Amino acid sequence: MGCDRNCGLIAGAVIGAVLAVFGGILMPVGDMLIEKTIKKEVVLEEGTIAFKNWVKTGTEVYRQFWIFDVQNPQEVVVNSSNIKVKQRGPYTYRVRYLAKENITQDDEDHTVSFVQPNGAIFEPSLSVGTENDTFTVLNLAVAAAPHIYQNAFVQVVLNSLIKKSKSSMFQNRTLKELLWGYKDPFLSLVPYPIATTVGVFYPYNNTVDGVYKVFNGKDDISKVAIIDTYKGKRNLSYWPSYCDMINGTDAASFPPFVEKSRVLRFFSSDICRSVYAVFGSEVDLKGIPVYRFVLPSKAFASPVQNPDNHCFCTETIVSKNCTSYGVLDIGKCKEGKPVYISLPHFLHASPDVSDPIEGLHPNEEEHRTYLDVEPITGFTLQFAKRLQVNILVKPAKKIEALKGLKKNYIVPILWLNETGTIGDEKAQMFRNQVTGKINLLKLVELVLLGIGVVMFVAFMISYCVCRTKKVK
Repeated sequence: MGCDRNCGLIAGAVIGAVLAVFGGILMPVGDMLIEKTIKKEVVLEEGTIAFKNWVKTGTEVYRQFWIFDVQNPQEVVVNSSNIKVKQRGPYTYRVRYLAKENITQDDEDHTVSFVQPNGAIFEPSLSVGTENDTFTVLNLAVAAAPHIYQNAFVQVVLNSLIKKSKSSMFQNRTLKELLWGYKDPFLSLVPYPIATTVGVFYPYNNTVDGVYKVFNGKDDISKVAIIDTYKGKRNLSYWPSYCDMINGTDAASFPPFVEKSRVLRFFSSDICRSVYAVFGSEVDLKGIPVYRFVLPSKAFASPVQNPDNHCFCTETIVSKNCTSYGVLDIGKCKEGKPVYISLPHFLHASPDVSDPIEGLHPNEEEHRTYLDVEPITGFTLQFAKRLQVNILVKPAKKIEALKGLKKNYIVPILWLNETGTIGDEKAQMFRNQVTGKINLLKLVELVLLGIGVVMFVAFMISYCVCRTKKVK
């Protein structure tokens, strides 16, 4: 009887030890299974979860606009006063609803090329007004004319055309005209062939972004979705080859198994360059643990603070010998137009940039850019891309509309907030297919390990107690 009991206790301890060992063995095996599954599903090829969501996002993406309505246009023209602005918005459009086109796999270099069609649908229910709302804004053509045509004689000719068209430094335009284009009266009088339609995002609808070529990850998962080549409608000769601008992914996804220490690089055609985001915090997004990566202020720093930005300092006067910060001159990829990109309300900009503009209220929480990335798959499940479009205006003695200016202005035109969040249905599917299975496997590992340890300890204690009693 005593022998049977001892044997039973020993057997229980052995079973517990086996369970503990099995649980311990299962943990690395489980991790290997998870890694193998993830590596298979994030490859950009037909049949994977990543490819399905990459071709056409299941997330509704919206682009909100706030327009800077100028309150004192005459004071600025006559006295070169500070420009007083009042933001109006949001005006919301649905974007990125079209599937990628011309998708071509290249088995030799393990890449996939594509173009991204552009389209924007106005959403009245998410907007404060209509596309016919009118604003007082900078005259884009008049402001750019002396910047593009610096010859004094040419400026005299342009001045006569500006006066004949009754154009000025500022103009009244509807939202639709400002964003998507209007026929400019001044440019329409120019006696030689030039583009006469002007708009902040003209042309946009019925155009494509690309061609892009990205690695599909079949040979090296650490390169999946990273851009290999960029070419197409934008002329690469605008971008100096020594500038590291075409780097990273398109921000829709990143190589899997993202660690907090990783720097996420992504290319944005809006600002003609690659930027990067660093880990900010952990966030629970609809029951899915994600890492929030934020765009640091250093991305818009001066070349003195961030040497990577040296390409965006194109002159020494406006930039104060390249010491100004918070704005990037992207004119070289905008056909020479004096376009500057910044964060909304000149967040993180130097005083010389923001001081001539009154009515701005920069706010870190409201105006920063961030990406919420699921760390195991590398999928971006929520994002907010926030940028401001500005135009440089300089005094021009030969152009009457600008000759009263006594200083340079970087004039804010609008700022945008492009956002997307995984939908409830997609979030549930993601939890079921990805995080749910991973959590279940980890739970089984821990339970087996825990039960095994408890059984082993309990039976060994019972065995020792029984042996002690037998000795007595």
